[in-house]
Amino acid sequence: MEQFSSTVKFLVEKLLQKQQRDYDQIIETLICEVPGPDNCPETPDPQLEECAIQLWNWAIAKSVDETISKLQKAKVRHVACSLLYCCEPENPTEGIIRKQILASTTMASKTGRTWLDCKNPQMADSFLKRAVTSLETLYSQLTSRADGAGDATLSKGDVEKDLLRILSCQAESAISQGKNHEAVVCMQRCKDMLLRLPKDTAYISITCYNFGIDAYNLGKLEDSAFWLSQSYEIGKMNLKYAPEPEMKAKVLRFLATVYLESDCQRSHEKALSAVNLANKECASVAGLYLKIRVLLRSGASDDHIRAGLNEMLESAVPLEVCLNTVRLLMSEDRESLAFEHLRCVCCHFDSSPDLGTALVLHIELLLQRGKDLLCKQKIEDIITGHYTGKQLTSQALTSLHVMLWDKASKHFENKNYAEALQWYNFSLSFFKGGQIDPNLAKLQRNRASCFLQLKQLEKAKDAIMEVERCDPDSIFTHFSVYKIAVQENNVKKAAEAVNAMGRLAKIPVSSKDTILVSEDASSNLLSLAAQIALENEQEDIAMKALESLCENSKDDAQVLTALRCLVRLVLTTIEKSGDETRNANLDTLLLYLKTALQKISHRSNMTVKQCTEEANWFRKIAWNSALQCESSPDRMRNFFVLSYQLSQLCPPDRTLLMGQKTCLLMAAAATLELCRKSPHSDQTEELTQALEHIQICWEVWRSLKTSGNFSMDPTNTLLLLYEFEARAKLNDPKLETVLESVLELEHVDTKVLETIAALAMEPPSHFPLLCKKALRAALSLHKKQPQTDLARCSKCVHSLIKLSLPSGVTEVEAHVLEEVWDYYEEALSIIAAAPDDFPEMETLWLLTRAWNTGILLYSLTQYPEAEKWCGLAMSFIRHLGSLKESYELSELYSEILDRLDKAKNSHIMEE
Repeated sequence: MEQFSSTVKFLVEKLLQKQQRDYDQIIETLICEVPGPDNCPETPDPQLEECAIQLWNWAIAKSVDETISKLQKAKVRHVACSLLYCCEPENPTEGIIRKQILASTTMASKTGRTWLDCKNPQMADSFLKRAVTSLETLYSQLTSRADGAGDATLSKGDVEKDLLRILSCQAESAISQGKNHEAVVCMQRCKDMLLRLPKDTAYISITCYNFGIDAYNLGKLEDSAFWLSQSYEIGKMNLKYAPEPEMKAKVLRFLATVYLESDCQRSHEKALSAVNLANKECASVAGLYLKIRVLLRSGASDDHIRAGLNEMLESAVPLEVCLNTVRLLMSEDRESLAFEHLRCVCCHFDSSPDLGTALVLHIELLLQRGKDLLCKQKIEDIITGHYTGKQLTSQALTSLHVMLWDKASKHFENKNYAEALQWYNFSLSFFKGGQIDPNLAKLQRNRASCFLQLKQLEKAKDAIMEVERCDPDSIFTHFSVYKIAVQENNVKKAAEAVNAMGRLAKIPVSSKDTILVSEDASSNLLSLAAQIALENEQEDIAMKALESLCENSKDDAQVLTALRCLVRLVLTTIEKSGDETRNANLDTLLLYLKTALQKISHRSNMTVKQCTEEANWFRKIAWNSALQCESSPDRMRNFFVLSYQLSQLCPPDRTLLMGQKTCLLMAAAATLELCRKSPHSDQTEELTQALEHIQICWEVWRSLKTSGNFSMDPTNTLLLLYEFEARAKLNDPKLETVLESVLELEHVDTKVLETIAALAMEPPSHFPLLCKKALRAALSLHKKQPQTDLARCSKCVHSLIKLSLPSGVTEVEAHVLEEVWDYYEEALSIIAAAPDDFPEMETLWLLTRAWNTGILLYSLTQYPEAEKWCGLAMSFIRHLGSLKESYELSELYSEILDRLDKAKNSHIMEE
């Protein structure tokens, strides 16, 4: 117990410190220590009582300057009141008891009220209950006293007043917890006490009204009706202290509304009785309107309702309420009564500046009921009145225009163009001549559309002239001009209009009422312009409109649709065009496909399936276009690259990978072909790009090979060939590695090796060692064939000798002679194997080259070598056929030998 007291005192002192700002933590600790009056130990400690009073006063002070929240205030009061209850002395005097009861009752009731304000009725209940108990105890003591009757009566009245307030709080708590019966019990006690406390009649009446509202908001109509009835009954108990008539009428109107929503005949009768009482208490616009609602819902006769309507007009109800009543009648299928009342309203408010609102409503209702003929007559009357003193307000006129345009647009959609034009003309009647208004421009554009559909071109042109005067910078204006230009087959004017539309589509165009032309509207107009051009077989104009749409639309799906149309149009043009325009059209097609690639890559507002479908469509176009560019390697390459890039946007499968591989191979081949056609230009960028395509193709090929058997596919060979050519032209040090990869292939064709040999020496490439290596490998493969191709073998030998011993050399190294000698021996073995099949001219070339080598060596005083090579040359003579006689070298060879002997002897003598 001492620990409890010391802890509470410490916390209170800490909270009361002036520099303290962290109230929340201390308050939370306090409420944990002092959970409630029922759970606190009895501690008759004067200091603890003083702490309770200090806490209470602190909470009042802090709540005045809003330093603490409502919830914190409730918690502090909770602690203070609980402490006061646990500090009651053991044997107090009657005076002390009375003092304590009054103090604790005040604190308990206010604590309970604060918890109610914090929407926590459970916490409030215990305090309210203690307050009631204390007051009842005090009231019992005062009643039992024999003396001081006057004072006792005065005190009992004060106690009863406090008790009434607390009982009403208990009822409020019960209502918020859904305990309606408990609330009824509490309020019945309050009602009984009103006989002695008449001044609280209005308070209790309004409290019951609030309970009725709460029940209604929870959908408890029966409870709501009970409390509202109680509110009205209590208000009648004492007319002097009852609520004001306006409040009683408000209660009755709400009660009528509740009965009305109960939706049964008996309730409707009660609703009518309640609303009649309300209007007797205090007639109001709301009450009169509600009465009409009740009469309609209860199925009253037209005469009864007409009487209620007349009562409204006699009570000077505002025009807007009268018009709402007309709408109500229409919604309840009292059409004839509605139109009758509307006519009465128009007569009643004939001099009102707002009469136009009623007239416009009349038009609206006639349109809704499909009474077009009556509606037209009424509109003509309004037009006449508008220019003869009964001018419509701006708001009413705007509403009328909206209705007229809506009616006209529906007729236009149904292709009733003449009827649509009539409704637009009604609207035009309200505009003054020469007036400049964006709405007038729009109206004239709509009229022009009607004239065009009716084939009245001149009238359409007149309307558009008005449009250009009113709104020259509108995209819609230029669209209207465009439509007429197309009708007149004026290509130049149509093109100008499309260009203007494209320019205006780039920026938002605002009218005077700050409405912006949306990007969607601009794009849709351009799309419609293209459609109109195509319908009139003006493909060039259609393409301009579609190109402008692609440039300005933010809707990727719309752009892709336009691009599809453009692609089809340009493909048709390519089919019809000659060679002089074919390339330009192909370049245009390439631009469209690049735009498509860009849009599909965004993947905005499109599903994966849609992206795949679009990518596949454009991919196939790119592929087929590439095949049409055989004479233009540059374009072929670009189309194949685009086809590959588009295929990357599709889910991969075996077929797609095959297509990607082919695209990359063809792109690389086209790039290399382009380089061959321009051998003297700087080809570094082109060749590097070819290598990139080849490297990507290797990756695709590796992925593809995992999906099946490709033993007969030449892709490996082709990739190595293309890579060799590109690296050879780039003078790449990795070139020999490529050749090694070729030689490591499982099946190497001799043609591949011969091609590599040729590429190694094709300018600007110059790799004689790699060339000879490839030729030697090719020659070796030739010899392994079942039937040797002598012509190709001789060609290999020819090339090897030519590479090793070029024409015009002035000196020859010994190792080179040895190498060339081996090639000659190879040639002799080939000839010996089939002497009749070896090409005679090739034999002659070998003979001549050997003889010339011998003569060169003779001139270099290399006599033994000279004799050897001349002898080699002589060995080929016997293999010559018809040319043998023409090349008889025996005498010359003998002369050479004699000279060699003399030269040798002379050389020995000198030594």
